Amino acid sequence: MREFGKVHLVGAGPGDPELLTIKALRLLERADVVVYDRLVSDAVLDLIPGGVTRIDVGKASGRHGMPQRQINELLVSLARKRRQVVRLKGGDPFIFGRGSEEALHLRRHGIPFEVVPGITAATACSAYAGVPLTHRGMSRGVRLVTGHFRDDEPIDLDWRALADPEATLVVYMGLSNLARITTGLLDAGMAPDTPAMAVQDGTMSAQRRVFADLRHLPQRVQEAGLGAPLLIIIGRTVALAGELDWYLSDEEAQRVASDRSVCA
Repeated sequence: MREFGKVHLVGAGPGDPELLTIKALRLLERADVVVYDRLVSDAVLDLIPGGVTRIDVGKASGRHGMPQRQINELLVSLARKRRQVVRLKGGDPFIFGRGSEEALHLRRHGIPFEVVPGITAATACSAYAGVPLTHRGMSRGVRLVTGHFRDDEPIDLDWRALADPEATLVVYMGLSNLARITTGLLDAGMAPDTPAMAVQDGTMSAQRRVFADLRHLPQRVQEAGLGAPLLIIIGRTVALAGELDWYLSDEEAQRVASDRSVCA
């Protein structure tokens, strides 16, 4: 008889259930209990078989449904009951998902675990918006940063390093600090006319996005009424969206056509 169950730290991807990995789906189908975050889409949750226990521990900015310490303890407790646990996280567990913190806690308590990568929002949402993160002659690298610090601390990033015209910058969870982010980049020397975009609910049928130059991005996001979860992409490759976009309804195509002209 096994002493403990096992915890599977599984990336649920950005929302579109068809972007879930085969391994993630198999583990969901065999789980005893699924502990999931707020950013896991309903379409992915619908793949969990009936009868499987579901525990919502979702957290949002300014509202913590369950503190991280309690989540860590919950995973240990479930595994000690010999449960097969899927810890389901939006995107990838190890990219701004606190999966490494949970894995360390499990290791310290002798609980077996494995990590199943998921498609992170940076690669998925950019692809669904027709924006390559790298492109020869336009972007030689990608930088991923969070726009929201732990315990709502004031955002403090290395703006000079991030204001690199040869790289694409992707900001997760940056809605509440968008004005501060754009100001920091502009003050560090990034060109005001740098192409930029923001996408809400990327890869989903409800996906919404706006295009602007860096200087006017906060204004455009506010005018469009975009909300969380919001991903921000800044860099020259955003200008390619007009040619590479493929995931767009006719209604949205008409709405964003004028926005793209700003980035051309």
